[in-house]
Amino acid sequence: MSESRALIPQKTPDASVPHNIEAEQALLGAILLNNRALEYVTDFLKPEHFYYPAHGQIYQAIQALVERNQIADPITLKDFFNQSEITKTIGGAGYLVDLTTSVISVMNTNDYGKIIYDLFLRRQLISISQETADECRNSDFDASATDIVEDVERKLYGLVTQGTTSTTTTFRDALTQAIESAESAFKRDSHLVGVTSGLIDLDRWLGGLHPSDLLILAGRPSMGKTALATNIAFNAAKAFCVNQNEGAAVAFFSLEMSAEQLAMRILACESGISSDKIRRGAIRREDFPKFVEVSRNIHNIQMFIDDTPGLSLSALRNRARRLKRQHNIGLIVIDYLQLIDATSKKGADNRVQEVSQITRSLKTLAKEINVPVLALSQLSRAVEQRDDKRPQLADLRESGSIEQDADVVMFIYREEYYESRKEPREGTEEHATWQKTMSDIYNQADIIIAKQRHGPIGTVKVFFDAQLTKFGNAAT
Repeated sequence: MSESRALIPQKTPDASVPHNIEAEQALLGAILLNNRALEYVTDFLKPEHFYYPAHGQIYQAIQALVERNQIADPITLKDFFNQSEITKTIGGAGYLVDLTTSVISVMNTNDYGKIIYDLFLRRQLISISQETADECRNSDFDASATDIVEDVERKLYGLVTQGTTSTTTTFRDALTQAIESAESAFKRDSHLVGVTSGLIDLDRWLGGLHPSDLLILAGRPSMGKTALATNIAFNAAKAFCVNQNEGAAVAFFSLEMSAEQLAMRILACESGISSDKIRRGAIRREDFPKFVEVSRNIHNIQMFIDDTPGLSLSALRNRARRLKRQHNIGLIVIDYLQLIDATSKKGADNRVQEVSQITRSLKTLAKEINVPVLALSQLSRAVEQRDDKRPQLADLRESGSIEQDADVVMFIYREEYYESRKEPREGTEEHATWQKTMSDIYNQADIIIAKQRHGPIGTVKVFFDAQLTKFGNAAT
């Protein structure tokens, strides 16, 4: 290309910066020769990915003409060259003619695009490294080292994900995906579309935990929110070892309990020995073989627990992205929503806005990495002031956008908990009635589906063993 030297004055090449002028020229020439070649790269290649600004402007001009269903060639782009100061420096419209006459093959367009994009990523990595080094040398300590690490992770994840997928889907493709999803669910014995919760009746109501959904599980203290979330997470991870189509690798962000406490609960559920006895050491010698057997059976479960206290919203999202990239997690569980630090500078008076920011970010995260996010939430004390203690949507603490952003809102309710605190004096008729009621509701719990964007609402009966903090399928 006789005019290629004219590019040097408008951007002096730096040997230490990755770039490839020949690949950029070959790509543009192929597209100018056959505009349909643009289809091979338009989903991931953007004007800013070119090293030479003039090449980026040419690429942008070609895109604009093609989007208007016009031919993009040296003749139709002539006016563009007359108006652009940068493109004038490379020899005007004659440069486009040189690009088209030196094309080897239009079939190589995708390969040229990948080379350009890869070199762009390399330049961005160099830039991030230099910026990070400058921030680390900054002596005013505006940001902590942890803040810098989280910022770098965010930037790196952005590099990994940008340009890899298209955000636009034709209705035909979307319809095909929906039919394939339905067919896949039909072929499964469980008929699930999403990740299993391990609870048959709950799976029937929800169809499993769907990718990109934000699910809220709320309840008053001692209702068993954490126990149910732990059971669902473990069931999904355990199922993943057997059938990867139904289960999922799980990321569990525990802002309230330690990883050891969660592991102890799971050990209790699987061994059938009370977690309280395990914690107090009140176990028998013959119980230890059970621990060994259970440990052998579940130690390979793909469940990753992050028990960092006071985890910030940005840190949570960065760590979730990292786990998705490294371990391909298929479910995120957060215990619990109100403990996330939204890093708002507006103070406690804006807690409602902070919670709204958290729920919006969690919904965005669910869509971004295409996994279900199950977040636990507190309920307001208004429940305790009513005769009917069954939770309602209005009871969501700092509700605001929780109800709005969530695809599914579930409440956990145990009538046994409230009735056990109403015991009348022994020997009375009321006590006999109370005993009958307690017998009827013993080890029972309700999962109330108060909102479901994809299906019906209703109540799911489940079994609950308070000694083992274990939820299971209701007896039939």
